[in-house]
Amino acid sequence: MKLSKQNKRAIIGGFISLAIMLLGGILIGRLSGYEAKVLIKNSLDGMNTLCNTIALASATILALLLTLLGLSSNSKSRLKADHYYHVLQIAKLDTAVFIAAVISFLLFNLPITESENVPNNWYNALYYISLGISSLLSAGLIVVVLMLYNTVVNIIKIVGLGMTDHPLTITEDEEEEE
Repeated sequence: MKLSKQNKRAIIGGFISLAIMLLGGILIGRLSGYEAKVLIKNSLDGMNTLCNTIALASATILALLLTLLGLSSNSKSRLKADHYYHVLQIAKLDTAVFIAAVISFLLFNLPITESENVPNNWYNALYYISLGISSLLSAGLIVVVLMLYNTVVNIIKIVGLGMTDHPLTITEDEEEEE
């Protein structure tokens, strides 16, 4: 599927936020002086809450996309297929973020810090893996929200403000060609 300029900007925004989150987490992990096992114990509750929140937000966004589709189809302006492809891209990415958040929630609930059989040198890797997962999930949700924002702005311009010359509306000339 071809990405629009707006969706490319949303993805760039997600990568920037991912870099900031990873850098912050790595710096905190290195500067704190705590062992990785202590860092994992202290951050597990927050990671579980984060995964829960992202799963809830993703499910809510999917439900709201149905409302957006209803509003789009009932508008006086005829919308191009590109609008529906944008909504489809948001739905696909949002579903992937939802699934990843639920799986991560389940993984973060494993009592890894209570096990005596896990070698201490594994905790460093586990800390950075959990940091990476939570950063990816957060960045994924940021991309979804930015893409949704762009779509909502377009709908406001077309439906609310009645812009008939918007790039996503079908003009009279295009209707005659059909």
